[in-house]
Amino acid sequence: MKGAVLLDTGPLVTFLAAGVGHHDWVCDQWKRLHPPLLTCEPVLTEAAFLLKREGVETDALFALLERGVLRIGLEIEDQIADLRTLMRRYRDRPMSLADACLVRLAELHPNGVVFTLDADFRIYRRHGNKVIPVLMPER
Repeated sequence: MKGAVLLDTGPLVTFLAAGVGHHDWVCDQWKRLHPPLLTCEPVLTEAAFLLKREGVETDALFALLERGVLRIGLEIEDQIADLRTLMRRYRDRPMSLADACLVRLAELHPNGVVFTLDADFRIYRRHGNKVIPVLMPER
């Protein structure tokens, strides 16, 4: 796959927690991807919370970071204005901070694709009107 892979919470949790919906599909996709996958701290926060809720330890999450498979792709402090604008634009969804960060990453990496299970990424737009390429299961 050309361009950056921008990793959302759903595929990350699904990859690390066997038995969660779409696990086989996510694992098949994961095998085809080339690290590092870019993500953001809100995605990691959501993933750690959801893994613990599923009864899965977070060690594997930290191992992916330590091995460089995952990399933080943006600093929230540097993107405050753009993130605020995105969250205002999509307040009717409502857009999470993790989603806003991934949309912003898609703006910063125009050849990137968002690896997600979240159908809202079919609605979100980068730069106001450009479709965001997604890697997600068929409906």
